[in-house]
Amino acid sequence: MSKAQEVRHLFENLTKNMSHWTEMRYHNKHSRVFGVRKAVPSEMSSKRYEGVGIRVLYNGTFGFASTSDLTEMGIKEALLKAEQMAMALDHRKKHKVHLPSTNRLAAGDFIMSEYDQLEHKSGKEKFDFVQESEERLRKHSANVDGALCQYSEVFEEKVILTTDGANSLIKLVRPELRFMAFGSNGARRTVGYDSVGGTGGWDCLFLNRSSEQFIERAVEGAVNLLGAKPGDGGRKKVILSPSMVGLLSHEAIGHTVEADFVNSGSVAAGKIGEMVASSLVTLCDSGQSEHTSGAGGTLPVDDEGILTERTVIIENGKLVSYLHNRESAAQYNVAPTGNARAWEFSDEPLIRMRNTYIEPQSDDLDEMVRGIEDGYFIDGPEGGQADATGEFMFGANRVRKINKGKLGDFVQNLTVSGNAFEVLKSVDAVSKDFKWDLGSGHCGKGQPAKVDAGGPYLRCELLVGGSQK
Repeated sequence: MSKAQEVRHLFENLTKNMSHWTEMRYHNKHSRVFGVRKAVPSEMSSKRYEGVGIRVLYNGTFGFASTSDLTEMGIKEALLKAEQMAMALDHRKKHKVHLPSTNRLAAGDFIMSEYDQLEHKSGKEKFDFVQESEERLRKHSANVDGALCQYSEVFEEKVILTTDGANSLIKLVRPELRFMAFGSNGARRTVGYDSVGGTGGWDCLFLNRSSEQFIERAVEGAVNLLGAKPGDGGRKKVILSPSMVGLLSHEAIGHTVEADFVNSGSVAAGKIGEMVASSLVTLCDSGQSEHTSGAGGTLPVDDEGILTERTVIIENGKLVSYLHNRESAAQYNVAPTGNARAWEFSDEPLIRMRNTYIEPQSDDLDEMVRGIEDGYFIDGPEGGQADATGEFMFGANRVRKINKGKLGDFVQNLTVSGNAFEVLKSVDAVSKDFKWDLGSGHCGKGQPAKVDAGGPYLRCELLVGGSQK
């Protein structure tokens, strides 16, 4: 019997006669990272976290405790602490929590077949790939004077049990690759990169691009920027790539519709039923990998034991749903959407996105380009910021000029900004293509989370930051 099965059996015994709602979550996470920079191993690490998190609902108040002591005594002590915490906070809780019954409680085993496949692929094979890729990056062009390649993987095993019926075992794995090329021509230095993160085995990393294409994109990004001229700024008609669409969907829209942010006064508050985007736009968040496999935020069961689903947030331009955990779903008198997630066993679940995207439509990308007289094709998302008002500013480092319906030269890194809902209202074409393309890295909201985002190509209007005419 595995450790997870032992803990599951112990959970079942401990909760047989509980007088109040209790949630027990076992989480075993182990990760490895291999990195090579400028022909030298830069990182080789392995970490493991294992423990139990327990929530108790007493008289409408949650109490939480966690432990890495997986003995029966250790778990009983954590359960007692959670109960004591709920009782201690009871008189301070103004709005009592109510968890109505739901038919979405998960029972059974949810085991990803690729878990064992990737675990059995040797560390040497993975490191050799990283080392060879870094060498190919470094030697791909005379204008590249350094490179970095990094591979990481996170294996997760969970048991989630609640006294009202959830009882599930989940096993999944999330691998990730990063490629960076450092360009130089003596007068200027640049960085080009590409990355991918997924949920699944080794092959899920190469669904959109081959290893050679990752290398080419990273090198071309660095080399093209060496000779790129500044772009002209202003309000422009643009085409956003699937990765930029994903960034907009996640950062500038997705966070505003998380129910806890809505309760705090985000721009989406009170707008259910209103038109907030073009009728061409349907925006969703799903625990599954829709349209194509391997999305990095794939999750069969959330950390409250709720089966995940495809949640339509914006349907044909109309805001129709927020993202919920069990508590917020009760507040809004709707079903939970399976968006409660915790990073470690010692974290309480928060409302988080999974795979956020815009649905593809029927437009042809070439025709979309031909419809722009003066604008940009924008790809290569970089960091930026967005807030609860929907206002955003993002960087982009793979940007090409569009002039009289034709793709032109690359320009220097640009910023794009605006109000996300106003940008979505300006959408006049949505391509039939679809990609998950934002699965590397983490989303932050008090604690990290693995997510993904993507979509089709969008034609819209926004403010581009460049050299003003």
